[in-house]
Amino acid sequence: MNYIVYDLEATCWKKKPKDFVNEIIEIGAVKINEQRKIIDTFEAFVRPVVHPILSDFCTELTSIEQSQVADAEGFKEVISNFKNWIIDNGQNNYWLCSWGFYDRKQLEKDCLLHQLPDAWVGQHISIKHQYQRVKGQKRPIGCKSAIKQEGLTFEGTHHRGIDDAKNIAKIFLKYFDDWIFKAE
Repeated sequence: MNYIVYDLEATCWKKKPKDFVNEIIEIGAVKINEQRKIIDTFEAFVRPVVHPILSDFCTELTSIEQSQVADAEGFKEVISNFKNWIIDNGQNNYWLCSWGFYDRKQLEKDCLLHQLPDAWVGQHISIKHQYQRVKGQKRPIGCKSAIKQEGLTFEGTHHRGIDDAKNIAKIFLKYFDDWIFKAE
């Protein structure tokens, strides 16, 4: 079994335009095995097609530059590479783990937009909501707040897929025995 702790960044605007459609622009992921070892990482930018020009707000929030997405592969190519990376040596034995449900829903939306199957996204848990349960909190909190609450150091740039995934993995590993793996 592999655990794929991942985070997505998507197109965004300070004020939503009428034709508001978020598209994934970065996938960052950490692969953790049953022995609780980080065995690999995945990072890729994705070229958006509905709104190919990033808003200033999006660049400020994510630090992702226009040139990084303009030179990137499209969603179909990136998601194919990501799925091949997830399915290690033909073993289709994994759980997708993200901080909340946004990332799962965004993967499903982008698959729909690009007319790709999305059943593979269903093996997913929300670390954010399970962390709330584990800690007995009234409401879920953000990843950066959870890192601080745990006395850990947030490393890298917040709202960068790979950095957020690595930080989420810290919490995932700390509470490894507390997660409930069932489709949410």
